[in-house]
Amino acid sequence: MSKKQEHDCALTPQESAAIRRVGIIAKHNIAEKAPFLRELDKALKKMGKEVMYDTCAGPVFGQKGFDKARILRSNELVIVLGGDGTLLKTAHHMGPKQPLILGVNMGTLGFMTALKPQKLIESLPKVFAGDFCLDERYLLRVTSYRDGKKFHTTPALNEAVINQGGFARLIDLTVSINQRKLATYKADGLIISSPTGSTGHSLSAGGPILHPKVDAFVLTPLCPVKLGARPIVIPDDRQITITLETQWRAERKPIVLTVDGQITVNLKRGDLVRIRRSSRAFRMIRLAGHNYYRMLSKKLNWGG
Repeated sequence: MSKKQEHDCALTPQESAAIRRVGIIAKHNIAEKAPFLRELDKALKKMGKEVMYDTCAGPVFGQKGFDKARILRSNELVIVLGGDGTLLKTAHHMGPKQPLILGVNMGTLGFMTALKPQKLIESLPKVFAGDFCLDERYLLRVTSYRDGKKFHTTPALNEAVINQGGFARLIDLTVSINQRKLATYKADGLIISSPTGSTGHSLSAGGPILHPKVDAFVLTPLCPVKLGARPIVIPDDRQITITLETQWRAERKPIVLTVDGQITVNLKRGDLVRIRRSSRAFRMIRLAGHNYYRMLSKKLNWGG
């Protein structure tokens, strides 16, 4: 088995030589880890790197810090200190420039942020020497339309969910694939997931786990009335269109589109939500020793 096959990603040592600027994006309470952050800053500058901090990490150094979009477009490498939630928030600010992302698990679950904080600083020389592999996770492009006009669009790393937020009640959703009707679901909602997000909300609702390298979407209905309405996997070169057929039934209980658990958009009857594969990707660094199947077994407590 080749090294590329073993790690399920492509080695890119040539990119490491171009890393001169490093951005730091951190979780909101990173000030509690100020000694670690200062140690990281010292190590990066000792290696001759320029360092830019976001608005969460900047105050540790008496700086205001920069927003995530500025960090992502101004640096060749961005280190994300937090859990999967911090990584998801970062993905929403991804622009045309797609820097290398190194996720550090300072959260709880850590499906995507596998590297431990105590291993980060000792691993930096490997990163700058090109001793890593590149794990490219594609993004979804989620766009909402009302009366034929686009009113909201955002990238997503994990999933898009349509339901009556905070109020379990059946809604009707018509789903078409490339303008051809698939089904009308009467359910509590619907999840459209990328392979990265297949271990998230979709999995909890009974959807399958997709390997990150599978080029597909998963559509998972939430508690459908018809038992034959099962999750379905479709190729990611299709466009999914969801039409909301139900009007709000309760004041202050709107039907909402939720993206990656971070962004919510209120929907009305007749609104369309279109989902396709984005041209942008989330380019994550994986260090030697990372094994997707071992991680999956550990996080899901499969044993063995």
